[in-house]
Amino acid sequence: MKKILITSFLLVSMFSFAQNESSKGVLGDYNGDGKKEYAYSKVSDCSEDCSGKCETTVYFSDKKLKPFTIKNSKNGDLYNLKDLNNDGKDEIGFYPNWCTSCWQSFYVFTLRKDGFKYLVKPILTHCIQWNDDKKLPIEKVKNKKGFVKITSSITEKEEIKTVSKIVKIK
Repeated sequence: MKKILITSFLLVSMFSFAQNESSKGVLGDYNGDGKKEYAYSKVSDCSEDCSGKCETTVYFSDKKLKPFTIKNSKNGDLYNLKDLNNDGKDEIGFYPNWCTSCWQSFYVFTLRKDGFKYLVKPILTHCIQWNDDKKLPIEKVKNKKGFVKITSSITEKEEIKTVSKIVKIK
């Protein structure tokens, strides 16, 4: 009976840990092999007031995928952006947390031969954009292969506004 209880406890603990780990990650096919893997992030050397190195590294459950690091980031939010460039791989978005400003770049990464690289230049956003729109700052343009719609924040006449443009992906 004691062995059954210990075994049950270990299995429940392992299942609970696996659920917690996976709930922090973002599921996607980031390498185009037809299998889903989790992307998850960890911050290093960053205090509550953003003192320190403050770098966030994105790791993958498939250890063949090389992690990549974002500087000036106190962790952040990961997004599976689906396949924006029609290469058979999901792109991954990252919106960093920071202590001192509501102005942050939204990063869009795609897997190339030499690791994860920007799909488009970082998209400047303000937290008002995230509060008002509730939409991601990049989306695939329907019926226009190879193009995305980018929505960024700007300051105009002392007001923060959003502007959108259609961009061809290289």
